[in-house]
Amino acid sequence: MPVEITPVRGRADLREFIDLPYRLHAGTPWIPPLKLERYAFLTRPLNPFFKHGEAEFFLARRDGRVVGRVSAQYDRNFNDFHSNRWGFFGMLEFTDDQAVVDALLGAAEDWLRSRGRDRLIGPYDLTINEECGVLIEGFEIEPMIHQPWHPRYYQQRIEAAGLLKAMDVLHWNLRLDDRDGRMLPILPRQAQRARERYGIRIRRMSFWGLGKDLEEFQKVYNAAWSRNWSFQPLDEHDIADMAMLYRLVFDKRWFMLAENDREVVAAAITIPDINQVLKKMKGRLLPLGWWYYLNRKRIIDRCRVGFLGVLPEYQHTGVAAQLYLENFDMAAQSRIKWGEPGWILETNHSMNRGLEAMGGRVVKRMRIYERLLEEGAEPAAPPPEVRRYQPAA
Repeated sequence: MPVEITPVRGRADLREFIDLPYRLHAGTPWIPPLKLERYAFLTRPLNPFFKHGEAEFFLARRDGRVVGRVSAQYDRNFNDFHSNRWGFFGMLEFTDDQAVVDALLGAAEDWLRSRGRDRLIGPYDLTINEECGVLIEGFEIEPMIHQPWHPRYYQQRIEAAGLLKAMDVLHWNLRLDDRDGRMLPILPRQAQRARERYGIRIRRMSFWGLGKDLEEFQKVYNAAWSRNWSFQPLDEHDIADMAMLYRLVFDKRWFMLAENDREVVAAAITIPDINQVLKKMKGRLLPLGWWYYLNRKRIIDRCRVGFLGVLPEYQHTGVAAQLYLENFDMAAQSRIKWGEPGWILETNHSMNRGLEAMGGRVVKRMRIYERLLEEGAEPAAPPPEVRRYQPAA
């Protein structure tokens, strides 16, 4: 039977779109997200993406059975910031069938082409700040919060469909319980310099003031990451949504701002890995999911190091080292003894070398792909002469 592609229309289609990965990945390291959260994410009035972006969701069926899904989207904030016409695909799931992948990507391509986009890049779950990339290394390891997991055939099928590599994103394993034995001596000296020479101190974000604290984080993020490949700016709607979601996993010890007497100069957000709880919840609040959530601090012993950034004019001060050390100190006071710094571009040498200096090692690699849709469009991938990080043998 041929593959049939249709846009998601109505609640029955939406339910099948959400349910597909629960069926495809049962019995694998994949951890099911809370279904209620997935419905909220895909509901246009509840997701801030739709205040500055457009998207369509597609289902693939063969003989009436759902065998794949994909999103096609573009973001006006992203396009305006970069002065480009990039389009994206994401939320890609499929059975091991080349015809299904080809049909899904063809539908995404047609939708983006009809809206004037000059390329197809992804997978991004709407933006690069959500789950992004296809897993190509680390299949045996459970994903942490906001990390994708895919079987090996995803890479093979996507590349057989003709998509080319644009960028690899690295995820590191970092022990946090042996500071003195793992990190290079230069980091404590840099942290001391930040305190004594530049008067920079660390303060914790607060639960009730999280919205205001995240506005300070927004300033740091939009300045510190703005030169990164495929940078996605955060606006006030994104920050309001982050404040709501982060309150569900908030732990004051791991949400940090660095400031001097004038302004906030850096920020670090480390998220206790709620996936350890979601694994027990099996995607549902009932009958016992709520109990696991309420007891999450007794369950979680690992973290996702999500963001660490410094305003460009303070990157010479050693404040990044100050924040690194603070994470080690917090581990000494909690059950959390290791974590995964992630979303690190393979071209981000300062971050990759810094994690290497702290004794980290790369354990997962995600790949972002692209397909050009217009003649004359330049590839998004950095040219070959741009250095990519390669872990030491």
